[in-house]
Amino acid sequence: MPPQLTRLLIVFAVLASGLVAARHFLLPKTFGESGHYRTAAVEAITKQPVRYAGREACALCHPDIVEIHRKGNHQTVACEVCHGPAAAHVESPSDHQLPAPRERGYCPLCHGYDPSRPTGFPQIEPVAHNPLKPCISCHNPHEPRPPHVPEDCRACHGQIARMKAVSPHVQLACTRCHETPERHKTAPREARPDKPRTREFCGACHAQGASSPKEIPRIDLATHGGRFLCWQCHYPHQPELN
Repeated sequence: MPPQLTRLLIVFAVLASGLVAARHFLLPKTFGESGHYRTAAVEAITKQPVRYAGREACALCHPDIVEIHRKGNHQTVACEVCHGPAAAHVESPSDHQLPAPRERGYCPLCHGYDPSRPTGFPQIEPVAHNPLKPCISCHNPHEPRPPHVPEDCRACHGQIARMKAVSPHVQLACTRCHETPERHKTAPREARPDKPRTREFCGACHAQGASSPKEIPRIDLATHGGRFLCWQCHYPHQPELN
């Protein structure tokens, strides 16, 4: 074994031993008995002041808003997610006013475009979607809905639209490949667009002998990637030759 590798291993072993020893001496014995909590610290924890009041406390003074909230798309979002801890406000409303987020940067924390979010989750491109207007000027935060039906797919799928705009498929309407229920515009997570389910769908333009313009790339459906749907290899919004 080279001497430099031996020295690295020794340093690593010393550091690992130090971490194990530090953990043994610094962690309380009751740590981990109840998850990441110390059983012996229950008394100290119970002495901490209560900060959150819960939605039922909000309903005592704001029953109309809470009722709207219960039926809206934000029904699973607690009041205090947006307005902050409310226990002090419940005790003395005039002395402890709760914040009401009105800045445009707040809502995109959840609704700004992020590909890791669930399919159908309402997302926008903040720099393109009414950039000069606060979100709450168009959307009631307690029952958020689009103020009008989106005119086209770009309202929610801005990043894909920009990609498609410089692709060979720029002339294709989104609905040419995605059968989209009208209800998708107002309930995107419940009514989702369809995707092409057969190779013949893409073959209508790209198969040999298709009646599409001659400039469109052609393939032999019988021999070209027979085990896969076309979009499993070719990204349809920016198709390339693999």
